[in-house]
Amino acid sequence: QVQLVESGGGLVQAGDSLRLSCAASGRTFSIYRMGWFRQAPGKEREFVASITRSDSTTDYADSVKGRFTISRDNAKNTVYLQMNSLKPEDTAVYYCAGRKPGSREYDYWGQGTQVSVSS
Repeated sequence: QVQLVESGGGLVQAGDSLRLSCAASGRTFSIYRMGWFRQAPGKEREFVASITRSDSTTDYADSVKGRFTISRDNAKNTVYLQMNSLKPEDTAVYYCAGRKPGSREYDYWGQGTQVSVSS
């Protein structure tokens, strides 16, 4: 099994930057792709960004392209989400997730970390 723990959230002002971290433990070698999702109050969960373990191929939601950067350090079993030029609409609980090889859905989820951006 894999355990994911997010950290780095907080309250910031619009235009500020924040870096989220996701520490993985357990059978981390079973993870093929890591992703970040977010869920704002009263809204459904949405995809933010993802990265593969093998070649670090990345994917981003249009709403965060050019502002957010996902990266990983396989040696430390950690995935990061660098968030720049934050906007109030970025306010949400951010979740880290992992996919098994061959899986079309995310199999592992963290507990979430709150990001709040004030105007």
